[in-house]
Amino acid sequence: MIKKFLLERISWIILIVLLPLLALILAYLDPALSINSIFYYVFLSLVISFLFVVIRYFKETSFYKELSLRDSTTDITSLPEPSSSFESFIHKQITSSIEQLEKDASTSRLLLEQEKDDLLSWIHEVKTPLTALKLIIDRSEDHQLKSDLMHEWLRIHYLLDQQLHQKRIPFIENDLFIEKVELESLLYSEIHMLRSWCLKKKIGFDVELVSTHVLTDAKWLSFILRQLLTNAVKYSEEGSEITIQSANQMGQTILTLEDNGRGIDPRDVPRVFDKGFTSTSKHQDQHATGMGLYLAKKAAIPLGIRISIQSTLGRGTTVTLTFSKENRFLQIQGV
Repeated sequence: MIKKFLLERISWIILIVLLPLLALILAYLDPALSINSIFYYVFLSLVISFLFVVIRYFKETSFYKELSLRDSTTDITSLPEPSSSFESFIHKQITSSIEQLEKDASTSRLLLEQEKDDLLSWIHEVKTPLTALKLIIDRSEDHQLKSDLMHEWLRIHYLLDQQLHQKRIPFIENDLFIEKVELESLLYSEIHMLRSWCLKKKIGFDVELVSTHVLTDAKWLSFILRQLLTNAVKYSEEGSEITIQSANQMGQTILTLEDNGRGIDPRDVPRVFDKGFTSTSKHQDQHATGMGLYLAKKAAIPLGIRISIQSTLGRGTTVTLTFSKENRFLQIQGV
């Protein structure tokens, strides 16, 4: 701060030094002036000037020192109090900018909330004709047409469901209800929804559950399984089988979903949970949104579920869900 202060006041300091020097030059040129008196004047002026600079340093830099130590925050009460007109000007500019920023941020938040509410309302409105459409499809007697329509209906249904949960994830803590959940019924419910798609691709399921119950939120676990199962079916080869197994290891339930699909390129595996990431090997895939695994990971974190992926390109992918120990959840929930 001293260096900055001296550099800022360098012109004034030069002037203070030049004035006594000018007095010495005049004493040298004019014999009528006493050289001793001039030296005495120069000495006093330099001492006074030095004291003046020191006093001004402490007075003028205190505001800026407090400003430099202040945390980067929009709290205007943390700003130091100004003690001069220039400091008041700076204080006014900062506070007015922060107040305008807060005002704009508040407006943006309101608009974002309104947009989110409108989107959620639209999704719920669309569900009504979508349900009616499914009833119409169910009444169709043309099996091929029924299968094709059901496949497209399922895609729309899952995209809407994905969008709905995406908007709810930031507030997932307000929506959690931790309870004993039966894995088998949850899995079969999700598999049943994929029935028409699986029949079309001739994909079967081999389910073997050693550990049958987990302590979690049923609705959000269903959403996570939905994303993983749709990915498994989407990328599985026709006529293949998806294996689902559960086990108990050291008090933790491990659930694995293994498919025999196209697999994932090793360089893509660390990025599969990134928002919007699809693939580098199949980048032309227009049906991939890059949101399924990202949302599954986001939903799994508050539930204490760890998701990991192992994959071999061209041979398939295995997704592992590792659930938290029950005693940890009981402590968190205060049960």
